[in-house]
Amino acid sequence: MVIPVYDKNPVRRTPVVTYGLMALCTAVFLLGPLSGFTPVYGTGHQLACEQALYFDRWGVIPTELLHGRLPATGLGLPAGCHAPASYAKVPVLSVFTSMFLHGSWLHLIGNMLFLYVFGDNVENRMGRVRFALFYLAAGFLATYGFAFAHADDTQSLVGASGAISGALGAYLYLYPKARVTSLFPFLFFIPLRFPAWLVLGFWFVLQWFAAQTAAGGPGVAYLAHVVGFAFGFCWAWACYRPRSKLGVVAGTTQGDVQS
Repeated sequence: MVIPVYDKNPVRRTPVVTYGLMALCTAVFLLGPLSGFTPVYGTGHQLACEQALYFDRWGVIPTELLHGRLPATGLGLPAGCHAPASYAKVPVLSVFTSMFLHGSWLHLIGNMLFLYVFGDNVENRMGRVRFALFYLAAGFLATYGFAFAHADDTQSLVGASGAISGALGAYLYLYPKARVTSLFPFLFFIPLRFPAWLVLGFWFVLQWFAAQTAAGGPGVAYLAHVVGFAFGFCWAWACYRPRSKLGVVAGTTQGDVQS
């Protein structure tokens, strides 16, 4: 419902981490079974089986995070697919690998567009290392937040949406008045420029309401978006809120007297 395409907020240096994440997600998708560029996965029914196994192995299965790894025979594979003879997986590590997987070209392009528009400024403000750690933390918490709400879900969860939502939340706090050019499908895709607080606030409200009605199983993990966004906003508020000059002066004065 909201498609950001550009923000008029210049960056001071090249956002290496943001571009690196975009490149890595794209490379993983191109080498995976959904891109159509890797014939090793086969075609037809064989391809459908390989896709399901690929996401079960590298994506997050919520019930595994809370109750332990599923047996190979317990995987939700399409009818006619054979369970693998061995199924080695560490559920906690799958939280991180799932951030670089995407279920379709549209899923990938949408996520990378949001990361491209908003990630560079957040990276410039936080610094490269801190932004990378923040990004992973947002994705981790967003995934676990979704898992706790869907503890018995055996469907695979993939995508960078939770981590990117964290960047959106941080952007909202750090640059609320930045002008963001966006396309609104219900307004016939006319490009309009609004302040970030309006664009991202509208986006968050949509995710929140969708999360209230969304059930487990295939679909969009709206709750992961909500958790990631809330974490990003709170993290930026805690780390980058303005300090009171009066408090700093008072603290300095007190220290001088005591010494």
